[in-house]
Amino acid sequence: MEAINGIFKKMALIYKLFALIALAVVGKIAWLQFIAPTDTTAVDIAYREEKIEAIRGDIMAHDGRPMATSVPYYQIRMDCIVPNEDTFKKHIDGLSKSLAEFFGNKSAAKYKQELVQARKDGKRYKALGNRLVDYTELAQIKTFPILKLGANRGGIIVEQKYKRNNPYGRLAYRTIGFINTEGVGVGIEGTCDYYLKGSPGKQTVQKMLGGEWRPVTGVEGVAPRDGYDILTTIDIEIQEAAEKALREQLAKGMNIEGGTAIVMEVATGAVRAIANMKKMGDSYDESYNYAIGDATEPGSVFKLMTLVSLLEDGHVTLEDPIDGGNGKWSYGGHTYSDTHAYGMMDVKTALAKSSNVAFAKLAVTYYEGKEQQYVDRLNSMKVGERFNLDIQGEGRASIYGPTDAMWSRSSLSSMAIGYATLLTPLHTLTFYNAIANDGKMMKPYFIENYQENGEIVKNFGPQEISGSICSKETAREARRALRHVVEVGTGKFMNNSKYQIAGKTGTSRIAFGGKIGYEKNGFRRYQASFAGFYPADNPKYSAIVVLYSGETRGNFYGGSWAGPVFKQIADHIYSTSSDWQPVLKGEKKGGNNPQVATGRLDAQSKVLAELDVQFSKKDISENNSSGWAEFKKDTLGKLVACNYSTDNDSLMNVVNMGLKDAVYLLENSGYRVTFKGYGKVVGQEPKAGTVLPKGSVVNLTLKENGDQ
Repeated sequence: MEAINGIFKKMALIYKLFALIALAVVGKIAWLQFIAPTDTTAVDIAYREEKIEAIRGDIMAHDGRPMATSVPYYQIRMDCIVPNEDTFKKHIDGLSKSLAEFFGNKSAAKYKQELVQARKDGKRYKALGNRLVDYTELAQIKTFPILKLGANRGGIIVEQKYKRNNPYGRLAYRTIGFINTEGVGVGIEGTCDYYLKGSPGKQTVQKMLGGEWRPVTGVEGVAPRDGYDILTTIDIEIQEAAEKALREQLAKGMNIEGGTAIVMEVATGAVRAIANMKKMGDSYDESYNYAIGDATEPGSVFKLMTLVSLLEDGHVTLEDPIDGGNGKWSYGGHTYSDTHAYGMMDVKTALAKSSNVAFAKLAVTYYEGKEQQYVDRLNSMKVGERFNLDIQGEGRASIYGPTDAMWSRSSLSSMAIGYATLLTPLHTLTFYNAIANDGKMMKPYFIENYQENGEIVKNFGPQEISGSICSKETAREARRALRHVVEVGTGKFMNNSKYQIAGKTGTSRIAFGGKIGYEKNGFRRYQASFAGFYPADNPKYSAIVVLYSGETRGNFYGGSWAGPVFKQIADHIYSTSSDWQPVLKGEKKGGNNPQVATGRLDAQSKVLAELDVQFSKKDISENNSSGWAEFKKDTLGKLVACNYSTDNDSLMNVVNMGLKDAVYLLENSGYRVTFKGYGKVVGQEPKAGTVLPKGSVVNLTLKENGDQ
């Protein structure tokens, strides 16, 4: 009986103990729930929400080629706990050696020491290397000892990140722009940053041993919305021609501070090229936007504005006489001079010879005492209009009037020849473009549209500033006068028998500022310009070239410095534009079936269906699991889709593919790709069938329409 009582006492004691534990747990819960102060520090230390960056949109040339794009790169990390003990010990030397040889930032012994310590410390997110790697480098790293076992057995962790890349290097770099490390942007990158950057997503991350953060699997996050792609007006071929011509001319002068060249489409105002070169040490680079941001006294290119005012107000005709005298004339305390004594001449010859005396006299003769009428005419012609451009950095043009503090008795005569007023090169070009366009002034623009996955979400396009800055008759007479400049005047070296250029040279001094004026210790600075359009009888493009000299004692003329750049750009456009070449007629062979690039069968089928082009799939086998096909023509000229194998031990044939498909296949096969040209792939080096190690470079040559 005593034994039984002892058992009951022990059981009662156990029950009491459990009851006390239960009460303690309930009490703790109540204290945490209702009494203890809220402290989420522990939770916050373990978990947090982290942003997932959206892919920044591409900035594209007007034909869709990317000029700025986000390229995927990869951060490599390792979960040092995942590999089993035998694998880690057996292969840690090999992994350390491979990492040291690949990254070159530390010795194999140092890598081994860090990895062994990381495993000992339980680190599950150890960074490897000192930089991000590209796709082909990632493929190579995945072959390293231990890491080649994958995420579950080797512990490799791959995080995809994006870096901004400019496929055409510094081409139009100041216009395309950039975002600096402080988040401040210039050019299109800066102006359109909101649309390019998209909206970030978010994910939950967990703090690991060692202080690193890792995404938590199984926890749903918010996917980012990628940024819009932006289609610009830039023509890559014209841009390359403009930069090449500008660089070559700048290289000829030892004392040129910089220069700019702009090419605009007459009918629309679309800027097809904009090159800006500023001297940086011993070379020139796209570091300052002279074209839209630098408002200076334009010089003799402004004589066109004065001529159009005189014509439109009915004061003169091109054949009216004007006396250039002995090449000197004083008015308002200022003496105007020409390089020669021209004597009597007509108005169009005065423009052709760029006579300062003649144009100063004409302005005084017809606007003295009515200076405001002249200024009002310039303003009505939108000479100093603010464009509200679609990129940042627009300079402010200034057309002064009689009520301004700066106005003096010589202001009228000085304005007539391009002084006492401030214009950017883009302002001057926009006026010349309007004259080429029968008086219709178009707003210069750089962006065609915003796109999302190839679909246009916001369109811009041509906009009129003024439907008529002058009558069509005045515009025609102004074009005739500008053509005369190239035929017999200061621009005659640009005369071309194949196509006609019309335009005006300009030379002006650049003020040193303050009370110094235009000369300092015998040194002067100049601005040399040429503005015009071509072909003169049916203008397609307008352009302006402006060069800025350093301090010099010599002369620096628009005709001899800016003119050759203009002509080289115009020659390139003429020689490469189908608009000005004769149409070749010939018989079509093989019916109306087009040449079709090798590619995915479903995508090509969809395009051919839209074009209502029939083709046969008789040579496509049922086991064509890759979904790729090449297209050939049979003896009757009919299209036939044939099998295309992507499962090769050797280098595959990507000739006749589009660049996107070729890069996709080659990079997914472990090769690196470089290319030149545009259009379809017409050549590859090494040739198809070559056995190459993974990571090798394949060079592609592209041509428009796949022409050999």
